[in-house]
Amino acid sequence: MGRASGAGSSSPSRARSPAAPRVSPRPAAAVFKNSRRSERSLMALPPGSDSAGVFDPSGPVHVVRAPGRVNLIGEHIDYCGLPVFPMALQRGIRMTFQPRPDPEARFINRDPRFAPVTFTVAESIRPAPAGDWGNYVRAAAQAVAQRFPNLRGVNALVETDLPIAAGLSSSSALVVATALAILHANRVTLPALELIELLSRGERYVGTAGGAMDQAIIIGAEAGCAIRIDFHPLRLTPTVVPAGWQFLVAWSLVHAEKSGADRQAYNERTKQCEEAHRLVAARLGRQEDPSYPGLLAAASVEELLDVARATLSGVLLRRFRHVVTEATRVRLAEMAMARGKEGDLTAFGQLLDASHASLRDDYEVSHAELDRLVELAREAGAAGARLTGAGFGGSIVALVRAERAAEVMAALRERFYAPRGVAGDVGQHLFVAESAAGAGVLDSEAV
Repeated sequence: MGRASGAGSSSPSRARSPAAPRVSPRPAAAVFKNSRRSERSLMALPPGSDSAGVFDPSGPVHVVRAPGRVNLIGEHIDYCGLPVFPMALQRGIRMTFQPRPDPEARFINRDPRFAPVTFTVAESIRPAPAGDWGNYVRAAAQAVAQRFPNLRGVNALVETDLPIAAGLSSSSALVVATALAILHANRVTLPALELIELLSRGERYVGTAGGAMDQAIIIGAEAGCAIRIDFHPLRLTPTVVPAGWQFLVAWSLVHAEKSGADRQAYNERTKQCEEAHRLVAARLGRQEDPSYPGLLAAASVEELLDVARATLSGVLLRRFRHVVTEATRVRLAEMAMARGKEGDLTAFGQLLDASHASLRDDYEVSHAELDRLVELAREAGAAGARLTGAGFGGSIVALVRAERAAEVMAALRERFYAPRGVAGDVGQHLFVAESAAGAGVLDSEAV
């Protein structure tokens, strides 16, 4: 194996071991386990594949893979500094790239709906209009260039097997893949912790005031595990997904565009959460640590809700109630998964149901199609289901017993997708979520 690329040996703190794996080159079979292409075809460009003229045929090419993610529970609380419980997906972004001798960068998307993107890698990069896919590429390049000046650019070919704008973090996966490609092309490294923080800040380039969950799980995931992510300080704690548990992802067919029309609503909720916790903290006299983690450390959820009802009303009360109760659900869900008994699957499902109700009623980010998917999944035998991701569209996640997965998926095909004109193979919209490892660059000697 060649030298590690992308992130160095200092990693986010993990509960299981003092020395966590670093983001490093991975074997092709591990990175692309579920790809329709063979391992051989992923290790080198097949004849005729470079139809867009992206690469110099005389130079080497490399491949980076960044997984999507499904957040099992803990929605809209990472930017409040509270723990979340996602896992990475086998589906994700695949970026084939080649270093350039100059600072120019060129990104071609395999999907013809997305126009080519060309810019100069620099500490300040002018964004395209809101909603342009290339802004996520620019966000990563600018963030890395602010840390390392005078960088070489890359030529890159981007493809994905994730549904786009489906609440599965295809955008953050693109950011991570771009950053790793540029770092690798310039033979520079960053500790995983620093890379996560750099990219979580850098992604605000697109105009959303999000947290660091997506970058943390995409970079720090472990195969076969869900990961509780704590913030302040960043800490990743893996829990093995029990045998017999399966999570299904189903897209609502409604795009969730955080960089587009839904951005204002997303950012509005961030501000509402900040205002709500400021008022409750002042009422409790918690000026020294007015954060949500500080409040939850100082009082029980019941006490906080009593204070909130005496201090807040309307929208702010609903937002606050969602945040503190969702944090409790994360803790209980992690405990249930760690035990992994039959009754714990039922309990986890009930927590998913409660989370969806809170997101629908208190946080007001659901959608009629998401609600219908959740309802149908439950009726078909899921232990529980909820929207996952920012909401306003996107996807749901449902917990099922493994032996019932096919039955639940068949019911969703028949009762949700078929009436909406989606016939035949719905595998791009409905699939079993297999827990994957975090992002990595294929070792240069293997390409």
